[in-house]
Amino acid sequence: MGGTFEPLAGGGAAVALDEIEVSILRSLAVQLLELIGPGPQAEDADPLAALFAEGPTEAPSDPALARLFPDAYGGPGAPTEGPRAAETKAHAAEFRRFTENDLRTRKREDALEVVRTLDALTPGGDGGAVLELTGTQPLRWLGALNDLRLTIAARLEITEDDEAGVLFRLPDSDPRKPMVMAYLWLGGLQETLVETLTP
Repeated sequence: MGGTFEPLAGGGAAVALDEIEVSILRSLAVQLLELIGPGPQAEDADPLAALFAEGPTEAPSDPALARLFPDAYGGPGAPTEGPRAAETKAHAAEFRRFTENDLRTRKREDALEVVRTLDALTPGGDGGAVLELTGTQPLRWLGALNDLRLTIAARLEITEDDEAGVLFRLPDSDPRKPMVMAYLWLGGLQETLVETLTP
């Protein structure tokens, strides 16, 4: 089972992780949480008010956050000038205002689930452990793995999967190499987790 998810009898998925892999996954999830930002601060806040709270209207300036929270309208081929461009921008801002807070909450909860499940692992004699995901955990992990890959891809300026292959051939002395290896490893985890959940 080393390094790839396999289906659990009765549903769910399991993967064997060594001590270093657990540490890397946890560190990446914590960094993702820091990037996404804190959740609602006031514990006694009115839940109804929070439900209708408006979010930002502008796309994030950080490329990684822009990849995690893209505009719902526009994109490649969309007009950049004139009335159509202004209309597209207005629609994107309106959509973002009512959806980004919920999307941030979901992404934060996915990353927190990764941290919690890793913290609950009981190491074996060799320092490794078998991570078992059941219930909603596999879907939370899928979301977090995807967000981690999007974030790393933004930092590496990867736009297409074939670019990752070019980066894979970077010399070991290149400072991007560890991030490229993490990107490819997370992709393998994500792919095998999807396969375990596909009937």
